[in-house]
This record gives sequence, C-alpha cells and structure tokens, in this order.
Amino acid sequence: MAQEIRGGPPVARLVFEPTELEAWDSALVSFVFSAASLAAGAEVDVSALPAGTRRLLDLARAVPPVALGRPPEDNAVTARVGQASLHAWSTAGDAVGFVGEVVLALWAMLRGKARFQGRDLMHAFETAGVGALGIVALINLLIGAVLAFVGAVQLQQFGATVYVANLVAIGITRELGALMTGIVMAGRTGASFAAVLGTMTVNEEVDALKTMGLRPTEFLVLPRVVATSLMLPALVAYADLFGILGGTFAGVALLDLGALQYLRATRESLAVGHVIVGLVKSVAFGMVVSLTGCYYGIRCGRSAAAVGEATTKAVVMGIVLVVVVDAVFTVLLHLLHL
Repeated sequence: MAQEIRGGPPVARLVFEPTELEAWDSALVSFVFSAASLAAGAEVDVSALPAGTRRLLDLARAVPPVALGRPPEDNAVTARVGQASLHAWSTAGDAVGFVGEVVLALWAMLRGKARFQGRDLMHAFETAGVGALGIVALINLLIGAVLAFVGAVQLQQFGATVYVANLVAIGITRELGALMTGIVMAGRTGASFAAVLGTMTVNEEVDALKTMGLRPTEFLVLPRVVATSLMLPALVAYADLFGILGGTFAGVALLDLGALQYLRATRESLAVGHVIVGLVKSVAFGMVVSLTGCYYGIRCGRSAAAVGEATTKAVVMGIVLVVVVDAVFTVLLHLLHL
C-alpha cells in the first residue's frame, strides 16, 4: 500500500470500505492511521469503519507527533561545565530549602507540635546506634593500632617511643575517632536512610503522607536526624575507647612497651578538651550524614534505578561533607587556639 500511494499519482481522496470485516483490533487502527499519514493532504473518508475505530482514530489524531531520535549532543567543554554548574546551583538551592524545612520541623518538635511516631524515633536510635557498634569498634581498633605502629616508626629514630601513647590518645579522641565514625556512618546509616526513603518515594508512600496532611519532613526525616545527631557522640566515645585499646595492643605487643607505662602516659596526655572537641564534631557529623541520606531519599526518582542512584549519591556526598566539616572545624579550632 505504501508503494502504491507514494509511487502513483497524488491521492485526492482516500476511502476505507471494510466490506467483509467481522472483527478488528488495534492493527486496523494502526493501518488506517498510517495510510492517512502517507496520503498527506488527501481527503480521508472513514465513515464506513466501526464507531470504535473512528473514536480511536480521533484520539490518535489529537496527539501531536513526537520527534524521535536523540538530540544532538554538545561536546563543548564550556557547555558541559555550564550545565554542571547550573545543576549544582539548582541542587544547592534545593538542599538549602530542605535544611530549612528540617529546622522548622525541629522547632515544631521543641514546641511539642511535631507529628511523628515514637516507635520511628526508637527504631532510628537502634539503626544509628546499637546496630553500628560492631563495625565502629572494629574500624577504630584497627585505626588505633595502625596509628601507634606508624607513629612508633618515626619516634624510634629519636628514642621517644613512649610518646606513642600521647600520639594515639590525642589523635583518636580529637580527630580520628570522630572522623572515622562519621565516615562509617555515612556508608552505613546514610545509605540506609536514602534507600528506605527512596523506596517509599517510588512506592508513592511519601505522596500518601502528603495526601493525609502529614509533612514528610516531620514524619520521616526529623526522627532520623534527631536520632543520628544524638547517637553519634555516644558512638564516638565508644570509638575512642577502642581506638586507645588498639594503640595499647600495638604498643605492648609489637613495640615492647610496658602496659602500665603506656596507660600512664595515655592518662597524662589525654585532656578533657580533646575529648570535647571530638564529641562536638560528632554532633555535626551526625547531622550531615542524616540530612544527606534523607535528602537524596526524599528527592529520589520514580524507578528502581533511581533508588540505587540516590543511595550512591548519599554515601559519596555524606563522606565528602564529613571530611569538609572536619576540615572547617580544624581551621576554626586552630584560629581559636583550642
């Protein structure tokens, strides 16, 4: 049919007369629509077709044609940099708005007006606290041992191996305990928050909460942010203990230091100020990790692939922001001589 219409003289009128039509389906509609499209400008008579066919043809004509094919890609470096910059600016603005919503939800909670379930808060405490004890203990135990061994290699050159205890105690409590715990929580708890909230977004559960008049920021995000921010200091104190134990094991078993001598040096060098600095950092790390995971979960797309992408972004951005916040704290404490 296509060759006859294209190869013959111009068609002025196209008439469809199904004389022996007993049953029809969408193939008939597709055939008639294609034939009418090939005879562009011709008068098309479909009055003899069944009423259902004519209605489907009217619906097909009502939809404008869609241009198929991929648009040409702009490979210019400046164009790509510009697109990335615009996307980053848009994401940053959206993230600031999200943080503002969380702050308002926190203010509502302080006034006793936030609406969320207490069991969700308890579950968030368990997820961000008890469930992370094993991995936090293992990581910081090894970090303390590695720090002691690496420090001893340098201090042995000056006959000051005993100061390994000072290095481990200050380094763990002030810096590495909080930093490593924050990174572990970004890969564990932040990813969990992003996956759970992303799945709820895909299943339209977040939309259902909005329909019922509940704010997802209060009902879903606030319990997770509060639980993570409050549990991180406890986890960091726990991590400091295992970090010092790891350093003690390395110093006593590998460096031939006396156990009492090592513990005495640790007690003399460990000031309360170093511990407080690490605990203050941990609160900021907890807020960063929970906000990042919840943000990418709430802003997730509507497909299974989007959940995986949101989880990946939450982990990567969470780790980056933890390191950035730690660097900011380090600079500020140096300027304040603390």
